[in-house]
Amino acid sequence: MTAIAVTIAGSDSSGGAGIQADLKTFSALGVYGASVITALTAQNTQGVAAIHDVPADFVTAQIDAVFSDLDVNAVKIGMLSRTETIEAVAKGLDRHSARNVVLDPVMVATSGDRLLAPDAIEAVRTLLVPRALVITPNLPEAAALLGRAPARSEREMEEQARAVLGFGAQSVLIKGGHGNGPESIDLLVDATSVTRLADMRIATRNTHGSGCTLSSAIAAGLAAGLDLRAAVKNAKNYVTAAIASADALRIGHGHGPLHHFHELWRKS
Repeated sequence: MTAIAVTIAGSDSSGGAGIQADLKTFSALGVYGASVITALTAQNTQGVAAIHDVPADFVTAQIDAVFSDLDVNAVKIGMLSRTETIEAVAKGLDRHSARNVVLDPVMVATSGDRLLAPDAIEAVRTLLVPRALVITPNLPEAAALLGRAPARSEREMEEQARAVLGFGAQSVLIKGGHGNGPESIDLLVDATSVTRLADMRIATRNTHGSGCTLSSAIAAGLAAGLDLRAAVKNAKNYVTAAIASADALRIGHGHGPLHHFHELWRKS
């Protein structure tokens, strides 16, 4: 049986993040990818020039088309810039009894451009977080969801992850890529356990799409039948290798993308 994952997210015209990064990740990890596009962005490695939101009723039409025909094993949710879109996605998840939902609460691009309207944060909290198997905020995103300052230590990261659990998520992967120190530390937190995942920081500016890639790699693992802890560990390893290989690419003049096909291109 073919493992299928669907990404519900925005398009990145430069190909490094969003829908494009998700589909590359699914393919690299041996999972068939489908998509529901929530927004079009005019962007490149240096920033976001414009955002064109897809009407909520057309987001609904895409969801119904995909889920009515494909046996979807996992769902990755990325950029949803408006409350109307968030509402449409939440209803679609319920209507199709979607499983293995990975929520990446995308708020700001690597370039610093805002991708989520401030008034939509509450809709993410109340409508999407409770429907997620795992939510994958970075330090600024966790802080924004909670109305706090970003965590500055592992203890504060765990505290904030547990506070996000209070919104109804089954588990939280709080990502420490925006932190300091020689290691990039993520914590996978659920009601009964904490799993620490650490890798040495990689000196590169080419990290465009790293959050999108991690969440879609988790969804790919879940679609392939892994349990959450194994899917997260595999995803962390994949993203670390993709970042370590990123400088082999020469893409754009700003924050370049990860090397999603580092294994395949090296072999060929």
